[in-house]
Amino acid sequence: MAAPTAERAPAARTEELAPAKKGKVGSSLLTVLAWIVGIGFFFPILWMVLTAFKQEADAYTSPPKLFFTPTLEQFRTVFDAGIGPYLLNSLFATVVSTILVLALATPAAFAVSLRPVKKVQDVLFFFISTKMLPVVAAIVPIYVVVNNVGMLDNIWTLIILYTAMNLPIAVWMMRSFFQEVPKELLEAASMDGASLARSLREVVLPVISPGMAATALICVIFAWNEFFFAVNLTAARAATVPVFLVGFITSEGLYFAKLCAAATLAALPVVIAGWIAQNKLVQGLSFGAVK
Repeated sequence: MAAPTAERAPAARTEELAPAKKGKVGSSLLTVLAWIVGIGFFFPILWMVLTAFKQEADAYTSPPKLFFTPTLEQFRTVFDAGIGPYLLNSLFATVVSTILVLALATPAAFAVSLRPVKKVQDVLFFFISTKMLPVVAAIVPIYVVVNNVGMLDNIWTLIILYTAMNLPIAVWMMRSFFQEVPKELLEAASMDGASLARSLREVVLPVISPGMAATALICVIFAWNEFFFAVNLTAARAATVPVFLVGFITSEGLYFAKLCAAATLAALPVVIAGWIAQNKLVQGLSFGAVK
Protein backbone atom coordinates (compact mmCIF):
# COMPACT_ATOMS: atom_id res chain seq x y z
CA MET A 1 0.00 0.00 0.00
CA ALA A 2 2.94 2.34 0.61
CA ALA A 3 4.33 2.15 -2.93
CA PRO A 4 1.23 3.52 -4.75
CA THR A 5 1.08 6.41 -2.30
CA ALA A 6 4.69 7.31 -3.06
CA GLU A 7 4.01 7.14 -6.79
CA ARG A 8 0.98 9.42 -6.57
CA ALA A 9 2.78 12.12 -4.59
CA PRO A 10 4.86 13.60 -7.49
CA ALA A 11 1.78 13.66 -9.72
CA ALA A 12 -0.19 15.53 -7.07
CA ARG A 13 2.59 18.11 -6.68
CA THR A 14 2.66 18.58 -10.47
CA GLU A 15 -1.09 19.24 -10.51
CA GLU A 16 -0.68 21.82 -7.72
CA LEU A 17 2.12 23.64 -9.55
CA ALA A 18 0.20 23.84 -12.83
CA PRO A 19 -2.27 26.58 -11.72
CA ALA A 20 0.63 28.58 -10.25
CA LYS A 21 2.49 28.45 -13.57
CA LYS A 22 -0.64 29.47 -15.45
CA GLY A 23 -1.08 32.39 -13.06
CA LYS A 24 2.49 33.56 -13.63
CA VAL A 25 2.06 33.32 -17.41
CA GLY A 26 -1.17 35.30 -17.26
CA SER A 27 0.46 37.95 -15.08
CA SER A 28 3.40 38.21 -17.48
CA LEU A 29 1.07 38.62 -20.47
CA LEU A 30 -0.85 41.37 -18.67
CA THR A 31 2.43 43.12 -17.85
CA VAL A 32 3.54 42.97 -21.48
CA LEU A 33 0.13 44.21 -22.65
CA ALA A 34 0.28 47.09 -20.15
CA TRP A 35 3.73 48.09 -21.43
CA ILE A 36 2.52 47.97 -25.05
CA VAL A 37 -0.50 50.15 -24.23
CA GLY A 38 1.66 52.56 -22.21
CA ILE A 39 4.22 52.89 -25.01
CA GLY A 40 1.39 53.38 -27.50
CA PHE A 41 0.01 56.30 -25.48
CA PHE A 42 3.46 57.79 -24.87
CA PHE A 43 4.79 57.45 -28.43
CA PRO A 44 2.97 60.52 -29.89
CA ILE A 45 4.37 62.66 -27.07
CA LEU A 46 7.88 61.31 -27.68
CA TRP A 47 7.52 61.98 -31.41
CA MET A 48 6.35 65.54 -30.72
CA VAL A 49 9.38 66.23 -28.51
CA LEU A 50 11.79 64.74 -31.05
CA THR A 51 10.21 66.75 -33.89
CA ALA A 52 10.63 69.93 -31.85
CA PHE A 53 14.43 69.49 -32.14
CA LYS A 54 14.36 69.02 -35.94
CA GLN A 55 14.77 71.51 -38.74
CA GLU A 56 11.51 72.35 -40.47
CA ALA A 57 12.59 70.45 -43.60
CA ASP A 58 13.43 67.32 -41.58
CA ALA A 59 9.98 67.30 -39.98
CA TYR A 60 8.29 66.62 -43.33
CA THR A 61 10.44 63.78 -44.67
CA SER A 62 8.81 60.55 -45.75
CA PRO A 63 9.75 58.13 -44.34
CA PRO A 64 10.40 60.10 -41.15
CA LYS A 65 14.00 60.81 -40.17
CA LEU A 66 15.03 58.91 -37.07
CA PHE A 67 18.59 60.24 -37.03
CA PHE A 68 19.11 63.99 -37.28
CA THR A 69 21.18 66.82 -35.86
CA PRO A 70 19.28 68.34 -32.91
CA THR A 71 18.73 72.08 -32.96
CA LEU A 72 17.15 74.65 -30.66
CA GLU A 73 16.16 76.90 -33.54
CA GLN A 74 12.45 76.08 -33.27
CA PHE A 75 12.38 76.93 -29.56
CA ARG A 76 14.13 80.25 -30.24
CA THR A 77 11.53 80.98 -32.92
CA VAL A 78 8.71 80.21 -30.51
CA PHE A 79 10.12 82.55 -27.86
CA ASP A 80 10.72 85.24 -30.48
CA ALA A 81 7.07 84.88 -31.51
CA GLY A 82 6.11 85.96 -27.98
CA ILE A 83 4.89 82.87 -26.15
CA GLY A 84 5.72 84.44 -22.76
CA PRO A 85 2.51 86.50 -22.25
CA TYR A 86 0.38 83.54 -23.36
CA LEU A 87 2.09 81.29 -20.82
CA LEU A 88 1.56 83.86 -18.07
CA ASN A 89 -2.14 84.22 -18.98
CA SER A 90 -2.62 80.45 -18.92
CA LEU A 91 -0.74 80.14 -15.64
CA PHE A 92 -2.70 82.92 -13.94
CA ALA A 93 -6.10 81.72 -15.17
CA THR A 94 -5.34 78.09 -14.27
CA VAL A 95 -3.95 78.72 -10.78
CA VAL A 96 -6.60 81.24 -9.71
CA SER A 97 -9.52 79.20 -11.10
CA THR A 98 -8.22 76.03 -9.43
CA ILE A 99 -7.93 77.79 -6.07
CA LEU A 100 -11.48 79.10 -6.45
CA VAL A 101 -12.77 75.66 -7.41
CA LEU A 102 -11.22 74.04 -4.34
CA ALA A 103 -12.48 76.83 -2.08
CA LEU A 104 -16.05 76.39 -3.36
CA ALA A 105 -16.09 72.62 -3.91
CA THR A 106 -14.76 71.70 -0.45
CA PRO A 107 -17.71 73.02 1.64
CA ALA A 108 -20.19 71.90 -1.05
CA ALA A 109 -18.83 68.35 -1.10
CA PHE A 110 -18.73 68.32 2.71
CA ALA A 111 -22.38 69.37 2.82
CA VAL A 112 -23.54 66.57 0.51
CA SER A 113 -21.44 63.83 2.13
CA LEU A 114 -20.62 64.06 5.84
CA ARG A 115 -23.33 66.64 6.52
CA PRO A 116 -25.94 65.70 3.91
CA VAL A 117 -28.57 68.27 3.02
CA LYS A 118 -32.17 67.49 2.07
CA LYS A 119 -32.73 65.97 -1.39
CA VAL A 120 -29.00 65.44 -1.82
CA GLN A 121 -29.49 63.43 -5.02
CA ASP A 122 -31.28 66.40 -6.61
CA VAL A 123 -28.40 68.65 -5.63
CA LEU A 124 -25.84 66.27 -7.13
CA PHE A 125 -27.85 65.92 -10.32
CA PHE A 126 -28.04 69.69 -10.63
CA PHE A 127 -24.26 69.95 -10.36
CA ILE A 128 -23.59 67.33 -13.01
CA SER A 129 -26.40 68.54 -15.29
CA THR A 130 -24.45 71.75 -15.88
CA LYS A 131 -21.90 69.62 -17.79
CA MET A 132 -24.54 68.17 -20.12
CA LEU A 133 -25.03 71.34 -22.19
CA PRO A 134 -22.50 71.52 -25.05
CA VAL A 135 -20.24 74.55 -24.76
CA VAL A 136 -20.87 75.46 -28.38
CA ALA A 137 -24.59 75.82 -27.60
CA ALA A 138 -23.89 78.31 -24.81
CA ILE A 139 -21.12 80.40 -26.40
CA VAL A 140 -23.46 82.92 -28.07
CA PRO A 141 -25.32 84.02 -24.89
CA ILE A 142 -22.03 83.95 -22.97
CA TYR A 143 -20.43 86.16 -25.63
CA VAL A 144 -23.37 88.60 -25.53
CA VAL A 145 -23.26 88.88 -21.73
CA VAL A 146 -19.48 89.26 -21.62
CA ASN A 147 -19.59 91.88 -24.36
CA ASN A 148 -22.35 93.86 -22.62
CA VAL A 149 -20.43 94.02 -19.34
CA GLY A 150 -17.24 95.03 -21.15
CA MET A 151 -15.18 91.97 -20.22
CA LEU A 152 -14.14 90.69 -23.64
CA ASP A 153 -10.42 89.92 -23.86
CA ASN A 154 -10.22 89.94 -20.06
CA ILE A 155 -8.39 87.24 -18.12
CA TRP A 156 -10.96 87.37 -15.31
CA THR A 157 -13.64 86.27 -17.75
CA LEU A 158 -11.69 83.07 -18.37
CA ILE A 159 -11.15 82.60 -14.63
CA ILE A 160 -14.89 82.79 -13.95
CA LEU A 161 -15.70 80.40 -16.81
CA TYR A 162 -12.96 77.93 -15.87
CA THR A 163 -14.20 77.93 -12.28
CA ALA A 164 -17.76 77.22 -13.41
CA MET A 165 -16.50 74.58 -15.84
CA ASN A 166 -14.52 72.60 -13.25
CA LEU A 167 -16.70 73.09 -10.17
CA PRO A 168 -19.23 70.26 -10.84
CA ILE A 169 -16.47 67.71 -11.46
CA ALA A 170 -14.61 68.84 -8.33
CA VAL A 171 -17.73 68.53 -6.17
CA TRP A 172 -18.38 64.98 -7.37
CA MET A 173 -14.76 63.93 -6.93
CA MET A 174 -14.35 65.44 -3.48
CA ARG A 175 -17.69 64.04 -2.32
CA SER A 176 -16.35 60.53 -2.95
CA PHE A 177 -13.26 61.36 -0.88
CA PHE A 178 -15.31 62.86 1.96
CA GLN A 179 -17.48 59.74 2.11
CA GLU A 180 -14.42 57.65 2.95
CA VAL A 181 -13.68 59.71 6.07
CA PRO A 182 -14.84 57.86 9.22
CA LYS A 183 -17.69 59.77 10.84
CA GLU A 184 -16.20 58.86 14.21
CA LEU A 185 -13.49 61.50 13.57
CA LEU A 186 -16.09 64.25 13.41
CA GLU A 187 -17.91 62.88 16.43
CA ALA A 188 -14.68 62.82 18.43
CA ALA A 189 -13.82 66.36 17.38
CA SER A 190 -17.32 67.53 18.30
CA MET A 191 -17.05 65.92 21.73
CA ASP A 192 -13.75 67.77 22.25
CA GLY A 193 -15.56 71.05 21.62
CA ALA A 194 -14.32 71.75 18.08
CA SER A 195 -16.64 73.76 15.87
CA LEU A 196 -17.76 72.46 12.50
CA ALA A 197 -15.39 74.79 10.65
CA ARG A 198 -12.47 73.78 12.86
CA SER A 199 -13.30 70.08 12.46
CA LEU A 200 -13.32 70.50 8.70
CA ARG A 201 -10.07 72.46 8.69
CA GLU A 202 -8.02 70.51 11.21
CA VAL A 203 -9.50 67.00 11.12
CA VAL A 204 -11.10 66.25 7.76
CA LEU A 205 -8.95 68.19 5.30
CA PRO A 206 -5.64 66.58 6.37
CA VAL A 207 -7.23 63.15 5.82
CA ILE A 208 -8.49 63.94 2.31
CA SER A 209 -5.45 65.97 1.21
CA PRO A 210 -4.45 63.31 -1.40
CA GLY A 211 -7.95 63.55 -2.87
CA MET A 212 -7.73 67.33 -2.97
CA ALA A 213 -4.40 67.07 -4.80
CA ALA A 214 -5.93 64.72 -7.37
CA THR A 215 -8.91 67.05 -7.84
CA ALA A 216 -6.65 70.09 -8.19
CA LEU A 217 -4.52 68.38 -10.84
CA ILE A 218 -7.62 67.42 -12.86
CA CYS A 219 -8.80 71.04 -12.70
CA VAL A 220 -5.34 72.29 -13.74
CA ILE A 221 -5.29 69.99 -16.78
CA PHE A 222 -8.80 70.99 -17.90
CA ALA A 223 -8.18 74.73 -17.41
CA TRP A 224 -4.71 74.71 -19.01
CA ASN A 225 -5.93 72.86 -22.13
CA GLU A 226 -9.19 74.78 -22.57
CA PHE A 227 -9.41 76.30 -26.06
CA PHE A 228 -13.00 77.09 -27.03
CA PHE A 229 -13.68 79.88 -24.52
CA ALA A 230 -10.21 81.34 -24.99
CA VAL A 231 -10.36 81.53 -28.77
CA ASN A 232 -13.85 83.09 -28.81
CA LEU A 233 -13.62 85.51 -25.88
CA THR A 234 -10.03 86.75 -26.05
CA ALA A 235 -7.90 88.56 -28.62
CA ALA A 236 -4.48 89.87 -27.66
CA ARG A 237 -4.36 90.76 -23.97
CA ALA A 238 -5.91 87.62 -22.40
CA ALA A 239 -5.17 84.92 -25.00
CA THR A 240 -3.83 81.65 -23.59
CA VAL A 241 -1.35 79.04 -24.84
CA PRO A 242 -3.86 76.97 -26.89
CA VAL A 243 -4.72 80.13 -28.83
CA PHE A 244 -1.01 80.78 -29.41
CA LEU A 245 -0.55 77.28 -30.87
CA VAL A 246 -3.16 77.94 -33.53
CA GLY A 247 -0.96 80.73 -34.90
CA PHE A 248 1.37 78.13 -36.44
CA ILE A 249 -1.45 76.93 -38.71
CA THR A 250 -1.45 79.49 -41.52
CA SER A 251 -2.62 79.78 -45.12
CA GLU A 252 0.97 79.05 -46.14
CA GLY A 253 0.83 75.67 -44.47
CA LEU A 254 1.61 74.03 -41.15
CA TYR A 255 4.93 74.85 -39.47
CA PHE A 256 5.17 71.40 -37.99
CA ALA A 257 8.51 71.61 -36.17
CA LYS A 258 7.68 75.02 -34.67
CA LEU A 259 4.24 73.78 -33.63
CA CYS A 260 5.82 70.77 -31.90
CA ALA A 261 8.29 73.05 -30.10
CA ALA A 262 5.47 75.30 -28.91
CA ALA A 263 3.37 72.29 -27.87
CA THR A 264 6.31 70.87 -25.93
CA LEU A 265 6.70 74.14 -24.02
CA ALA A 266 2.94 74.25 -23.45
CA ALA A 267 2.91 70.72 -22.03
CA LEU A 268 5.86 71.21 -19.67
CA PRO A 269 4.02 73.05 -16.84
CA VAL A 270 1.34 70.36 -16.57
CA VAL A 271 3.94 67.58 -16.74
CA ILE A 272 5.98 69.25 -14.00
CA ALA A 273 2.86 69.74 -11.85
CA GLY A 274 1.93 66.09 -12.29
CA TRP A 275 5.46 64.96 -11.46
CA ILE A 276 5.54 67.05 -8.28
CA ALA A 277 2.13 65.80 -7.16
CA GLN A 278 2.52 62.20 -8.32
CA ASN A 279 2.57 60.68 -4.83
CA LYS A 280 -0.50 62.62 -3.74
CA LEU A 281 -2.16 61.87 -7.08
CA VAL A 282 -1.74 58.10 -6.73
CA GLN A 283 -2.99 58.23 -3.14
CA GLY A 284 -5.94 60.38 -4.16
CA LEU A 285 -7.01 58.24 -7.11
CA SER A 286 -6.82 55.10 -4.95
CA PHE A 287 -8.39 56.78 -1.91
CA GLY A 288 -10.93 54.43 -0.38
CA ALA A 289 -10.15 51.58 -2.78
CA VAL A 290 -8.71 49.48 0.05
CA LYS A 291 -10.11 49.65 3.53
